[in-house]
Amino acid sequence: MTPSASPSSSTPSASTRIVVVGGVAGGMSAAARARRLDEHASIVVLERGAYVSFANCGLPYHLAGEIGREESLLVQTPQSLAEALALDVRTGSTVTAIDRDARTVHVRTAASEYDLPYDSLLLAPGAVAVRPPIDGLDDPAVHALRTIDDVQRLRGTVDHVLATRPEGEARAVVVGAGFIGLEAVEALVTRGLSVDVVELADHVLPPLDAELATLVSDELVHHGVRLHVGVSATQVSDEPDGSVVVTLSDGSQLPADLVLVNVGVRPESSLARDAGLDLGPTGAIRVDADHRTSDPHVWAVGDAIEVRQAVTGAVGPVPLAGPANRQGRRAADSMLGHRTTPQADVLGTAIVRVFRLTAAMTGASQRVLDRAGIDHEVVRVHPGHHAGYYPGAQQVHIVASFAPDGRLLGAQAVGRAGVDKRMDVLATALRAGMTADDLAELELSYAPPFGSAKDPVNMVGFVAQNALDGTAPQWHPDELDEVRRDTLVLDVRTHGEFSRGHLPGAMHVPHIQVRDHLEKIRAAAAGRPISVHCQSGVRSYLATRMLIGAGMDARNLSGGWLSLLASRPELRTSAVPTQPKEPATV
Repeated sequence: MTPSASPSSSTPSASTRIVVVGGVAGGMSAAARARRLDEHASIVVLERGAYVSFANCGLPYHLAGEIGREESLLVQTPQSLAEALALDVRTGSTVTAIDRDARTVHVRTAASEYDLPYDSLLLAPGAVAVRPPIDGLDDPAVHALRTIDDVQRLRGTVDHVLATRPEGEARAVVVGAGFIGLEAVEALVTRGLSVDVVELADHVLPPLDAELATLVSDELVHHGVRLHVGVSATQVSDEPDGSVVVTLSDGSQLPADLVLVNVGVRPESSLARDAGLDLGPTGAIRVDADHRTSDPHVWAVGDAIEVRQAVTGAVGPVPLAGPANRQGRRAADSMLGHRTTPQADVLGTAIVRVFRLTAAMTGASQRVLDRAGIDHEVVRVHPGHHAGYYPGAQQVHIVASFAPDGRLLGAQAVGRAGVDKRMDVLATALRAGMTADDLAELELSYAPPFGSAKDPVNMVGFVAQNALDGTAPQWHPDELDEVRRDTLVLDVRTHGEFSRGHLPGAMHVPHIQVRDHLEKIRAAAAGRPISVHCQSGVRSYLATRMLIGAGMDARNLSGGWLSLLASRPELRTSAVPTQPKEPATV
């Protein structure tokens, strides 16, 4: 057998000139990979800021004081990159133009301007913060949180406010309740500020389905955060004492000592646009599967490029560090003629900590699937993150969507423990094209302190199997009005649970008594379908199977009373949900 060629057999000549515009995740990943593939290439990295490689995802934790030293955020420096990888890293260097015919970039520094030639050019310009239409956005009290300079300035303001305001009276307004916004909220509360959050969407953390976002809102309120959702900030105005007032679209006014605005980002593609490279409708740079742009000598990666969403096929930017790092590696492979793995569609896997709660997601949400017109079945489970008989089990609230053929389309989870583990498994399953049957059969690690013999991921698979094959037909929280009008609602919780809050007109039969009251239930239904529910969906599944076995038309509420309360918060005025231990039987 003839041995395959080694990677070094296709190493370009010593004259290869690679120029990387932009550092941090995508740019530095590409530059480092290029050096590992070609020891002789000239590799120049041009970064307009003062820091070429820093952990921007760590900025909120530095603000909170969890990451004490600012130097801990600096992954690499120009000196360390020169020593370890022989990279020519030039900070404070702004690329103002690309001459594609001459294959040069024009560079401006504080001291000079010059043209730099390239054989291969990589663009990693990242994204820029969206500037919302707020009067007074340039007020000194208004901050962003995207760079080292931003966090330095913000920490200085926080320190000053805490030192000059009476204890407990320092105030902040955070505009935008996305991932960075919520991380910043936690940091500011941790530092001792009173915080108001303003979010234009109808719930915090808009990528999360509303029913799970309710749990996040509860956690924020529990920690004293005041929420203003469905409204926008319209003005920031100065007060005589040096503070400001933030005016909202509903006319209300919020006093503040500082304002943090994080309402999203847009691709920084102006350099590519001015060079005549193809852009998509969102303004992001178009690239092929190897990250090559419309110019065969120019590649692009990171927050500035278009990617395809794995489930819906939608195309647009996805500003996440993980994909950007992988894109940089792939682009370097392509420009140096190395074996390449074509760009994978992006799942959008993300996670955030909100005080003691964790929220995570992968794939497409219910809202995204609905907008795309993709048929799907939703399942909800609320299992413990490890064996219930082992002390300390915490509920993991999981919502997952499946195609009619059983393929996993997306999943979200919220809980105090075990969320990251389950979401990573579900993201891997989604990448592998797994189905409900596959999830049910996954063999995951189990010991009482770590999981259950039937892991929450298995439970998602079991419930989806039952829903998809008709073993346990479902009804969903958003069908409540129709269900109450057209069906018999059967509540199979305990007497104590029922007494703490229930749907008016619901028939109550504890699940262990359903077999003894089948004819009573049949008479009450009077030919109507029966909509069954318990606290989390487990006991009502058992009851649904009993009713179906007796020839009745019965359906089980997906996720039970817990999901119903999360989806219909108005029910909380007369109900306080409990979280009893239930048998994990499916």
